Amino acid sequence: MNNSVGNAGRLLWAGLRALLVLTVVTGVLYPLAVTGLAQVAFDDKANGSEIKADGRVVGSELIGQTYSLPLEEGQETAAPDLKWFQPRPSNGLGSNSVNTQYKLILSGATNRSGDNEDLIRWVTDAKAAVVKDNSTADHKVRPEDVPAEAVTSSGSGLDPHISPEYAELQVPRVAEQNNLDAKRVEKLVADHTDGRILGFIGEPRVNVLQLNIALKALVTKG
Repeated sequence: MNNSVGNAGRLLWAGLRALLVLTVVTGVLYPLAVTGLAQVAFDDKANGSEIKADGRVVGSELIGQTYSLPLEEGQETAAPDLKWFQPRPSNGLGSNSVNTQYKLILSGATNRSGDNEDLIRWVTDAKAAVVKDNSTADHKVRPEDVPAEAVTSSGSGLDPHISPEYAELQVPRVAEQNNLDAKRVEKLVADHTDGRILGFIGEPRVNVLQLNIALKALVTKG
């Protein structure tokens, strides 16, 4: 009997010691080591890939933002501020999206099939809005010129990028709204177009936040 109790006690004490050691190693030392390595080797990414402008953090290069006018009384969705380059739709093209206005509580898109009547209506309405908003007195946008990401949200609803084609489609409107020469705005888009990763992964893309920061600097400079 005494031997059984003693053996049980030794096993229990050995288990507690193992638990304590593993807790310290895996719950304290390892996280501290990984965090320290990340801060030294990947400081920018470890801290959320923050983007700064005018000495303050204005966002993350990984998360999209909206550029809208103040919400007016009776409006459910704020109208886009046409002075700025616009991102992909952030409301899932409908009220069913778990992510609206690039909020980070949840992410996700519409999860509707391509032949869903609601989705077809949302995309049709979104395309008409893109054509209307981006047509100017000297430049008319054709429906067939509107790229897919201009009228669909991304799978996460948080994508901060648009295609160079969508950015270029917005150039005449942005130039007109800001009293800038269109050639200067075109160069701005070209300068902020990232190529494929390693030359073959993914597609060329434009980070809308970084592009709009550069646009603000251009407008201020005049």
